[in-house]
Amino acid sequence: MQLRYSFRLYPDTGQRTALAKAFGCARVVFNDVVRAREDARNAGQPFPTAGQLSRKLITEAKRTAGRSWLGEVSAVVLQQSLRDAETAYRNFFASLQGTRKGPRTGPPRFKSRKDARQSIRFTANARWSITGSGRLNLPKIGAVKVKWSRTLPTAPTSVTVIKDAAGRYFASFVIDTDPAADTTRMPETDRTIGIDLGLTHFAVLSDGTKIDSPRFLRRAEKKLKKAQQTLSRKQKGSKNRAKGRLKVARAHAKVADARREFHHQLSTRLISENQGIAVEDLSVAGLARTKLAKSVHDAGWSSFISMLEYKAGRYGRTLVKIGRFEPTSQTCSTCGVNDGPKPLNVREWTCTACGTVHDRDHNAAINVKTAAGLAVSACGAPVRPGVVPAQREETGSHGFPTEPRAA
Repeated sequence: MQLRYSFRLYPDTGQRTALAKAFGCARVVFNDVVRAREDARNAGQPFPTAGQLSRKLITEAKRTAGRSWLGEVSAVVLQQSLRDAETAYRNFFASLQGTRKGPRTGPPRFKSRKDARQSIRFTANARWSITGSGRLNLPKIGAVKVKWSRTLPTAPTSVTVIKDAAGRYFASFVIDTDPAADTTRMPETDRTIGIDLGLTHFAVLSDGTKIDSPRFLRRAEKKLKKAQQTLSRKQKGSKNRAKGRLKVARAHAKVADARREFHHQLSTRLISENQGIAVEDLSVAGLARTKLAKSVHDAGWSSFISMLEYKAGRYGRTLVKIGRFEPTSQTCSTCGVNDGPKPLNVREWTCTACGTVHDRDHNAAINVKTAAGLAVSACGAPVRPGVVPAQREETGSHGFPTEPRAA
């Protein structure tokens, strides 16, 4: 399994200038590829191959007066930008043909120098290295200071340098993990759990545990509102407006970081304590179009479930998703009778068949576990029909952050 480890970078003034050049050159090559493809399409000609584009837009372009500055950055950065454009076109065509999973993607668009997020990638061919003093030595940039928050388990195969909207720099390393070593890191357990995700409580477990929703965005709304109001009063194109935009971005980044840390801690705890985990396959995109949209995005259910998926696959645990139309909130977990739909304001209800008083969320969590086949049989053995370990999808080239955020 391939994972990405991200670390904060602290480049000095000269290195920031060199990184800005690398970001700009990579963006220009990407835009040149898109323009060449569009010109060929409009002229009714076949698309130029990657080799032809590399020779024309990189090798030959460096010899011209208008593109001579491409030689000031590593050639690997330019080649990887060209590969990114080729990948974007392949994904677009695969989406048109219906062979690509997920939502439909559009054609690649031109990148702007005003984009909030910039990134470049160095492969092993670039001969980047980690110095003995712990700095990241990048070609034509220099040895950049790194804040190592943890050790790398194996030698990385590539590194992506990212500048986010808040002006922070990160190094994202691709790591090939050892499945055998990862499995031994988690303690052996035969516990299974069902999870009911919600807004009043972020999660209610089938054993009765209730995890409060931190509501990071709601708690920061006052500060965010003030920063947005200050930004709206700045003159467009002025330096003060740029400073105001950076202040807003940093406030949003603080919210997103806190939410991500909460998801990581909770998902790791659940994976560590349970062999089998069951969750609902929620339609977050549909819920995000309701009046609860802000609260749904603030909870970040999709991000949390994605973390459970890849950690289950990494550590040999089992994750089961049940259908979103399963009547978990309507069915009595004691006798199994469907008692009919109930308004959201009904948090407790009594089963008309057996008289059991249920907490709505706890009852739903138990039904999630039962529907997933993780319930315990009469002999005390876990029942898991048709359950297989979840597999994590290939990580993208951007690395940090790895999921959409609603901050």
